[in-house]
Amino acid sequence: MPKYYEEKEKDERACSGVREDLRDCLLESACIRQEGKTAKQCLKEGQCKGLWVSFFECKRSMLDNRARFRGRKGY
Repeated sequence: MPKYYEEKEKDERACSGVREDLRDCLLESACIRQEGKTAKQCLKEGQCKGLWVSFFECKRSMLDNRARFRGRKGY
């Protein structure tokens, strides 16, 4: 679930909202907390799959030449 706080400082990097949500999802998952696995191992198992796909699509949109005219896909 995306988290948005107005009083929080804005991160100007691309895809920062998705990155933060993905990080929070992974840190709260049982895979990392109880089993002690790395984030890469948990992603391979399918943890936080929706956020991972969203983050990938956001990063991929940065390479799209059409983004110069349409703007970067937001989150």
